[in-house]
Formats: sequence, structure tokens, C-alpha cells
Amino acid sequence: MIALDSSVLLDILIGDPVYGEVSEICIGDALARDEVVVCDAVVAEVLAMLDTQVDLMETLASIGVRYEATQEAAAVRAGHMNKRFRARGGKRERVVADFLIGAHAMLQCDGLITRDEGFFRDYFKGLKIVVPKPAP
Repeated sequence: MIALDSSVLLDILIGDPVYGEVSEICIGDALARDEVVVCDAVVAEVLAMLDTQVDLMETLASIGVRYEATQEAAAVRAGHMNKRFRARGGKRERVVADFLIGAHAMLQCDGLITRDEGFFRDYFKGLKIVVPKPAP
């Protein structure tokens, strides 16, 4: 099972001119090999960015992506990671949702499709990261 980050899902939903197509291909490749899921934090972040008339859950189902709730252990891990981040002087630009997404992917999935490679590699060592990259 592979987790999907908000940025990549938004790429295809809003038709990002740089990343939309490569993100769609990346998700399609992942779906051909495994199940692709989003957690609560992704659903909340994406809905906050979209027109409220969009039925996100229906849209996810139509592209083959399933919702999977964050388990207690992942939520606890996210809280601890966020606390450590703040103690190290981390900036407010990182929100708890980023840590929830990473912990969900780390503890409940086999990897994460994201464009935020640096953050997730730094804070979730050992997590398999898949990055959609546009052709040069």
C-alpha cells in the first residue's frame, strides 16, 4: 500500500501545468503495482484548497485511490516528531498535517508519493519516497 501526499493529489485535481501530468502518471504507475491511499490529513488539506462543491471521496474512488484513517500509533508518532521539530527550532511553515502524513505512510504503508522529498527523507528515515518529476 502506498500513501499519497496532498501536493501530488492537488497537482492532478487542479491540473497543475508543471506537475499535473507527471503526478497523474506517477499515481497510475503506483496503482498498477499496489493500492494507493490517502489519510485524514490529506483529505482535510485537499478539501481546504478545493471548491466546496467537489465530492472528494467520490473523485478519489473514481481514480482508484482509497481513504485509510490514521491509526493511533501513527498519530502519536506524528505528535512526537512535531515536538522534536519545534525543539530543533523548526519553522511554523511545517504543520502537524505534514507529520501525520509522514507517520501514516511510515507505519501503515510501504511508501509515500510526494513532491516534498527533503522534509520526508529528513524526518521519516527509511520511508520509501516516490517523487513525480517533470521531464527536463
